[in-house]
Amino acid sequence: MQIDLDALPPKDRYKLLTAVVIPRPVAWVTTVNAQGLVNAAPYSFFNVFGQDPAVIILGLEHRADGSPKDTTRNIDETGEFVVNIATPDLVEAMVGTAAAYGPDESEPEALGLDLAPSAKVAPPRLAQAPVAIECVRMMALSLSAERSIMLGRAVALSCREGLVDPDTLRLDWGGDFPVARLFADRYARLEEIARHAIPQPKRP
Repeated sequence: MQIDLDALPPKDRYKLLTAVVIPRPVAWVTTVNAQGLVNAAPYSFFNVFGQDPAVIILGLEHRADGSPKDTTRNIDETGEFVVNIATPDLVEAMVGTAAAYGPDESEPEALGLDLAPSAKVAPPRLAQAPVAIECVRMMALSLSAERSIMLGRAVALSCREGLVDPDTLRLDWGGDFPVARLFADRYARLEEIARHAIPQPKRP
C-alpha cells in the first residue's frame, strides 16, 4: 500500500505520521508570562538535538486562528522554558495540563502541582518530575499558521536524588523510565531491552 501524503489533508497526515513515528518522548513544558503566571503543557514533538550547543527542539502548535498558545507566547516574551520529564505515575497530571485553560489560569495551580525553583531560568520546574531541563530560547522557525519549531539551549539539569551518578554522570532509572507518547490518547511504558554494541566492520 502506498499513501500520497501530499494528497491528504493535514489532519489525516497528522493521524498517520503520529501513529507511525512511535514512541515519542514527551516534553512537559513549564513557562511563565510577563506577570509571573506559571503555565504547564505537554508536547510530544520534542527531542534533544545536539550537545555543543546543547539543543532542545520543540514542535509547538498554534490555535485554530493562528495565534500562539500560552507556551509559545511565554517563551517569546521571556526567552526561557523548562522541559520536565514525566514518568508513568505522572501521566494523569501531565494529561490534565493539556486541558484548555485560559491564558490567565495556571495549570499547576488549578491541578495542585508542586513547583520548585529552577537554577538558571525564571520558570520553575515541576517538583515531582524526576528530571527537568532548563532552557533559553535560541530561535524559532514558523512552518505554517498552525505550527512552529522552537530551539532552546539547555543550560541546567535538575535530577531526582540518586538518578545520576555524580562521578560517571550515568543515569540509573531503576526501571522507572519516562513515559512515551504513542498516538491519540495512548501512552506507553518503556522497558530496557538487551544491550547491542555497534560492531566493528567485517573486512576480508
